[in-house]
Amino acid sequence: MARFFITRPVFAIVISLVMVIVGVLAGLNLPIEQYPQISPPTVNVSTQYLGANAQVVESTVANAIEQQVNGAEGMVDMQANSDNNGSYSLNITFELERDQDMATVDVQNRVATALASLPTEVTNSGVTTEKQSPNTVMYFALYSPNQTYDQLFLKNYGSINFVNALKRVDGVSTIGEYGPEYSMRIWLKPDRMAQLNVTSLEVANAIQKQSVQSPTGTIGQLPVKDGQEFQYSTRIDSQLNEPEDFEKIVIRALPDGSFLRVGDIARVEFAAKQSTVVADINGKEAAVFAIQLTPDANSITSVQEIEKVLAEAQKSFLPDMELKIMVDNTKFITQSMQEVFKTFIEALILVLIVVFVFLQNWRATVIPMLAIPVSLIGTFGAFMVLGFTINTLTMFAMILAIGLVVDDAIIVVEAVEHHIDENNLSPKEATFRAMDEVSGPVVAIAFVLASVFIPVAFFGGTVGVLYKQFALTITASMALSAFVALTLTPALCAMLLRPSEERKLNAKSLLGRFFTWFNKTFDRILTGYTNIVRTSLSNLKLWTLIMVVITGGALGLLMTLPTAFVPDEDQGFFMNAMMLPEATSMNRTRESANKLAMDLKKYDGVENVFAVTGIDIISGGTAKSSSALVGVALTPWGERKTPQTQLDFLIPEVTKIGFKYPEMFVFGLNPPALPGASNTGRISFVVADKAGTSTPVELSANIQKLLGELKKHPEVGQVLTSFQVGTPAYKYEIDRDKLAKLGVPLADATNTLQIFTGGYQVNDFTKFDRTWKTILQADTEYRSDISYIQFFSVRNTQGELIPLSNLVTYSKITGPSVLSRYNAMRAVQLGGDPAAGYSTGQAMTVIEQVVKETLPAGYELEWTGQSRDEASSGSRTLIVFGLAILFAFLVLAALYESWTIPFSVLFSVPTALLGAAFFQTVFGQTNNIYMQIGLVMLIGLAAKNAILIVEYAKINMDEKGMNLIDGTVEAARLRLRPIIMTSFAFIIGCLPLMTSSGAGAGARFAMGCTVVGGMLFATFLGIFVIPTLFVTVERIVEKISSKPTDGSVG
Repeated sequence: MARFFITRPVFAIVISLVMVIVGVLAGLNLPIEQYPQISPPTVNVSTQYLGANAQVVESTVANAIEQQVNGAEGMVDMQANSDNNGSYSLNITFELERDQDMATVDVQNRVATALASLPTEVTNSGVTTEKQSPNTVMYFALYSPNQTYDQLFLKNYGSINFVNALKRVDGVSTIGEYGPEYSMRIWLKPDRMAQLNVTSLEVANAIQKQSVQSPTGTIGQLPVKDGQEFQYSTRIDSQLNEPEDFEKIVIRALPDGSFLRVGDIARVEFAAKQSTVVADINGKEAAVFAIQLTPDANSITSVQEIEKVLAEAQKSFLPDMELKIMVDNTKFITQSMQEVFKTFIEALILVLIVVFVFLQNWRATVIPMLAIPVSLIGTFGAFMVLGFTINTLTMFAMILAIGLVVDDAIIVVEAVEHHIDENNLSPKEATFRAMDEVSGPVVAIAFVLASVFIPVAFFGGTVGVLYKQFALTITASMALSAFVALTLTPALCAMLLRPSEERKLNAKSLLGRFFTWFNKTFDRILTGYTNIVRTSLSNLKLWTLIMVVITGGALGLLMTLPTAFVPDEDQGFFMNAMMLPEATSMNRTRESANKLAMDLKKYDGVENVFAVTGIDIISGGTAKSSSALVGVALTPWGERKTPQTQLDFLIPEVTKIGFKYPEMFVFGLNPPALPGASNTGRISFVVADKAGTSTPVELSANIQKLLGELKKHPEVGQVLTSFQVGTPAYKYEIDRDKLAKLGVPLADATNTLQIFTGGYQVNDFTKFDRTWKTILQADTEYRSDISYIQFFSVRNTQGELIPLSNLVTYSKITGPSVLSRYNAMRAVQLGGDPAAGYSTGQAMTVIEQVVKETLPAGYELEWTGQSRDEASSGSRTLIVFGLAILFAFLVLAALYESWTIPFSVLFSVPTALLGAAFFQTVFGQTNNIYMQIGLVMLIGLAAKNAILIVEYAKINMDEKGMNLIDGTVEAARLRLRPIIMTSFAFIIGCLPLMTSSGAGAGARFAMGCTVVGGMLFATFLGIFVIPTLFVTVERIVEKISSKPTDGSVG
């Protein structure tokens, strides 16, 4: 094939130009994102049972819904929370391959089956089933700098004016609105009601009957008499929509002809439906909105459209109203991609310098440098076919591919120049001769590198997606590189290269003196290297021992290297979970949250702070009056140069601030590096009561015992849970004998309690073209103390008012404020971080061990979020490496028609593994997914160096009749320069990854550290190990076959 293109260079150039044009067009149309779709599809089911506590919600709502939803097709797990505010939320996670729309329909149908089993109040409130994404891309706040508007106004202004438009943006999944919802509040006065002989049930009944929208038919509609000329629609304004209209509702007519109206026994106003969440930004009251995207959304495109919607909405804002974007995750994505592109350019320049130093003329340097853009830009065309995006993983692969794609061209150019210089051939004849020699190694290297990556591309789940994006990018670029090396590169060599006397530099010039020194130094190194190789081949037993030590050292370091899933990243913001003592009021929690927020605002590098009171992120975002979420948005990465502005400094400072306030427990959380992972720290898991026999008190006792045992282990840092059974509460006891004696229906007594203290959704009203709820509840002063039930009355069957205090007693108790469930089992959610100096893998191993030793039979540990991915990736690592080596072996065996040569090549791989493990250990890194991808790559790279020597040794023996030793020594001598050149091009091209900083630096450093360390060891140990391995294997084959080596190999 090469001969065809050498004689037809224009054809070769045209093909390369077509590849570039296709790649450019594809690249301009490819979406840009941080990661491919690695967040599993999630469906959320939510509802509210107004006035019910966590245990009531669990028994009446959770059980009914989860029995039906459990076992949905493709379900991975489901996690639910029930809280004391009557809220219920169920998240069902599906396999990554499951279509989210189909999953949502399936769940919705199953929930519909459960509706008949739910309380009427729940079905009236509505059960919502919707797609959900754990990928929160943006937090923004609507606030009034001079406090002209309160939170209720701000939140509902946003809901009415721009939230619906935001929901229509392509890629937006859900919008979390942190603030009170609009409603009509009817505040009952129980003492006044008792005086006027009216009950809360009678008030509710009157409102339901007198505020309802009803159809009134049509005048003149068929069938009618002949001659009817007109047809009129009719309506009646029977639904009330203003407070004064509700005040006029008649409860009953009085004997004197007057009326008892709602306004006589209640106060009516527009107010918050339920004040379970309040928000502040930089200490000022605000409404906070959180935008979540669907798993398959293009983050950058979606956020651009979101910003357009917000900019348009701001044009019509009221005076003293402002919008501030506090967290925008796409800034991290954009900055990260810019850093990757910067690294790409740096790598390209460094590779150019290395190639020029070795080839020492610009003509020879231009040829391999042209191979880089042709191969890499052409790879974008492959992205379109594969359905890939431009993301962190594919760009990592492109950076590493710089050193790989240039290798093939270097091999060709170096071989051509060798024949020009040594054999005095013309460039064209030298190219013909060189291509006969190097076409085999080029194809072999491409096949081997592809073979180690293609098998791992077929794994499923999050880990499989990460492997696939990287593996197929490398494979595509290597395939194009090999094609270019066999087409464009030889054509350019024949056109551009010149005889050595025409390309010699002036020896007296600075560059000429440098090259003279470099060549003399390299010649001395080459002579010394050749002598060492020849000596080594006479001491095979020693080198066999050295290889055993190298292999043992590599395995030992890999076994002791701490494990993790992905490195931590500075994403430009962090969250803090704040908890006060159980049953702390919202007012007190809000005050403490703002103290924490404003203390954090004083630190350098902090741009904005916001506090959302009433949210417990440790238990999955449930409503809890004693908890708050405090978010900290940092200044851009380029402005944070000092150590005091970095996350590593700021997050520990949160704990120090917490020490100032004894009642406060604060836990700083760096958001997960991968979208969709847990928000409860780097470790997340649940402990489920699989047997279902433990009460909440017993469950809590066992969990506290577990936490106590975990504190004894140095690997485990902070592990916490918000599950408490000590939340102060009251328990009502109804005297059923008295109910029967006095003729009071039980339902009337319980409904009266619900109306007065919990609230009751009596019906709907319309305002701002939206439907809102009308809530009936006792006024504020009648709900501040439990003893005030003395003012509540219920009517008996004889028409008499009976004070509830005659029928109901109460006592203080404690109980859980939130109950969690996992796969329809009662469970406890836990999260945390490993201790300083330890990895998540080490901490997870200890947690598994302690759970087995501490908890009784019937309890089960389940990893969730990123921890589940990490656990599954650990079990796959050996499979990945095994398949990579197996496929490389099979490809080599097929290429060389030999079962022995693959051993010569692959036995050098431990040198690369040793280097990678050594560098990771020295730089304090972990065995994470990026290191594992790098290790798979190193299998192919180490094999590449071995192929260059083994291929030439085989040619020397088969075609030139050399004996085993001489043929191997000569191959090592001839191929040292291209090996050193290609390896240095790759290593130095990857150095920018190791020195990177800013957004996304954690992943870049992990990858760079692995491949640089591995390739350094694979090169400087491999050039000695490979010849000895080849001779050793051939000698073993000779002994087994009992035949002298006569030049045939394998």
